[in-house]
Amino acid sequence: METAIIAGGCFWCTEAVFRDVIGVDTVESGYIGGTSVNPTYKEVCSGATGHAEAIRLTYDPHAISYAQILDVFLGTHDPTQLNRQGNDVGTQYRSAIFPLDDAQRAEAQAAIARAQADNAEPVVTTIEGPAPWYPAEDYHQEYWDGEGQRNPYCLAVIPPKLLKLRKSFQDKVKNQTA
Repeated sequence: METAIIAGGCFWCTEAVFRDVIGVDTVESGYIGGTSVNPTYKEVCSGATGHAEAIRLTYDPHAISYAQILDVFLGTHDPTQLNRQGNDVGTQYRSAIFPLDDAQRAEAQAAIARAQADNAEPVVTTIEGPAPWYPAEDYHQEYWDGEGQRNPYCLAVIPPKLLKLRKSFQDKVKNQTA
């Protein structure tokens, strides 16, 4: 198994997408890229810590490559929005890739170039790190599968992302139902 860390706005939304991707084993919501140690959700949401809401996933590189992970990531959120995704505004909702080594950094640069070729607006996804990872509180984990399906925000934001995943990456989807 290999690991990838990406931030694409609300971690509930990004987690929901990647839990449905073939080859992805685990998805953990958390915080990365800020200045404080062991930040809380409330602190990160304030924007004061500099952390991004992110996910750390483990995946089987024989089933899906890091490049494909990044293509799904950049294709299921809006990489042209600076420090926001939809109504979520602030640096904690930035689009960012946190490579774990030089090979991942090179793949991140290539993925951003591919995304730019598909977007008329400039892709503002950053490549950051290395940085410490802090798991989010337990109630944020697997949120869409539990509380999220009763949360009006999630009901408005996550299903369109899942539809985009199913439409654009059909061969990488575990479960074909929304």
